[in-house]
Amino acid sequence: MNDSLLANIEQYISTIEPFNNLSADVIRELASIVQITYVSCGEVIDPCGDPSEKYLYIVRTGAMEQRKLDGQLRSRLGRDDIFGFTFLGETTSEDNRYTAAALENSLLYLIPHSALLRLFERKPEYAEYFASQADVRLTTAHDVVWSNKDKGLFIKRVGDVASGVIAVVNANMSIKDVAHEMRIVKRCSCAVVYENGNIVGLITDRDMTKRVIALEAPLQDPIKTVMTPNPLVLSPDALILEAASMMMEYNIRNIPVVKDGQAVGLLTTTHLVQNHRMQAIFLIEKIKYTNSVSELSQLTLERQAIFEALVEGKVSSEIIGKVMSMIMDAYTRRLIQIAIDKLGEPPCDFNWISAGSHARNELNITSDQDTALVLSDDATDSDKIYFRHLGAYVSNGLDRCGYPLCTGKYMAATPKWCQPLSVWKEYYKKWVSNPEYECLLNISVFLEIRSIYGNGEFTKILRDEMHKNIKQNNSFLPALVRDAVNTNPPLGIFNSFVLEKNGEQTKVLNIKKYAINLIIDLARIYGLAVECDSSNTESRFAAAKEAGILSEDAYKNIIGSYHFIAQFRYNHQLQQLKHGLAPDSYIDPNNFGSFERQHLKDAFRIIADLQDAAKLRFGSVGY
Repeated sequence: MNDSLLANIEQYISTIEPFNNLSADVIRELASIVQITYVSCGEVIDPCGDPSEKYLYIVRTGAMEQRKLDGQLRSRLGRDDIFGFTFLGETTSEDNRYTAAALENSLLYLIPHSALLRLFERKPEYAEYFASQADVRLTTAHDVVWSNKDKGLFIKRVGDVASGVIAVVNANMSIKDVAHEMRIVKRCSCAVVYENGNIVGLITDRDMTKRVIALEAPLQDPIKTVMTPNPLVLSPDALILEAASMMMEYNIRNIPVVKDGQAVGLLTTTHLVQNHRMQAIFLIEKIKYTNSVSELSQLTLERQAIFEALVEGKVSSEIIGKVMSMIMDAYTRRLIQIAIDKLGEPPCDFNWISAGSHARNELNITSDQDTALVLSDDATDSDKIYFRHLGAYVSNGLDRCGYPLCTGKYMAATPKWCQPLSVWKEYYKKWVSNPEYECLLNISVFLEIRSIYGNGEFTKILRDEMHKNIKQNNSFLPALVRDAVNTNPPLGIFNSFVLEKNGEQTKVLNIKKYAINLIIDLARIYGLAVECDSSNTESRFAAAKEAGILSEDAYKNIIGSYHFIAQFRYNHQLQQLKHGLAPDSYIDPNNFGSFERQHLKDAFRIIADLQDAAKLRFGSVGY
């Protein structure tokens, strides 16, 4: 090895943990025996193989992925990361063995284990640095991670896994004949009910038990008297994930698979849980049967595993946000039920509502709580005390389950946001008629509301009240526009870049502040202008397009930008989780590739163009 290369290696490894703890002469000794190897993308090495050929590996450039023998992800490694610590007292059983594959063309530095062991014999004080590093790496590996095979279930189609056997019956057939068709002829648990060539209902073996046997319904009655009308159906081309989401949201176990109006199969929960790892998508089922906050909090890692698998599986940001929101729905509902068990039955009618990203069905792994309680107008002072206890119990429970308390205290636990319906109506009237800073701040949180538990009619009343007030006050949308365009996207990206210092004083891009929030604000404005009932960002833009106030091109551009930026943030958060870091929305521009840079520039330009369009259309009173 020539002197210049040796000096380069020596200088490099002296900056890498744990080598920076070694003396200069020891670093020089190790640098002299470093072997350099190149692994091409996809190439696999076995660090746990022949003991005579074991090495400590340093990733000089590129990226590597470690996987256990059963396919589970052990760790992902990038530039300056180290692996191959298994020689330091760790067992080499089948459970601990792993392979490492290059995710891209990579350059590795290899230090023979035998040389390090000789070093530790001479200088045992250095061994602890390497043992500590091994421990850190092992503890940051994520055990609750799906293998590539498991993740495939997220991108498979319903037609790939659904049963092709399903009973098809007429609405006027007798209950007895339908039962015979299901159990004897087709041997399936479900029948699709047709009338005049259209699907009008569904009947399952569970329905037969509850509605026929338990209620002693006459067996000669037509099946339409006990069927479930207007059932949900799926296309064979629908994603498995869509089916799982639908089953979770509507608490159903059977969905007919329909093509061109004809039932071609049946999808059941059994099809989705044949592989035990798929059960994580049914985390909602586990949540339902927990009995304490402590039990609920133990499911946090599974929620993280779902997020990781969805992002890695390149599932659309819209579906990721919806699935994560449904999981938070389940946590919230169960906590409310546990609280009611402890506090007693609610003394009056109420509605627990979510706000912000949860209401929009756009949760990410870092989202906090935005909640409120709407009480019936006959609530007494004593009733309000009950609901404040309920709000505090649920809010603190959500915090323990990984949903942080809102720093602005926009939570049901705060007395101001635990009020009768009439008070809430006055809130909206005041916010819209007097859009000063504090009012805008309040309404920016509660412009999106969604019923989670209780009397959902209260949410509908408040949404109608909001639209009525906005319609009567033509100064509100201009005020909302002025507030929304105060922040501009960083059009001079990577030149005069809008950067902030994080806790480590590193200059980073706040992708939430300078991109995602700007799109959400624009969607609010366009959605409110056409009285869109949905709080979802994409739905609001779609409603504006249908109403003719947003062109087809502008719609496609802003939706494309939103998808890219949301996915960009999800990928950033995924990598942070993989490295044992707390996920956030602060991204180091030095980690951007040319692909990301170019697309971010395009997205920021599109956001700025739509801000200008919003100012022209809504920026003045009487628009």
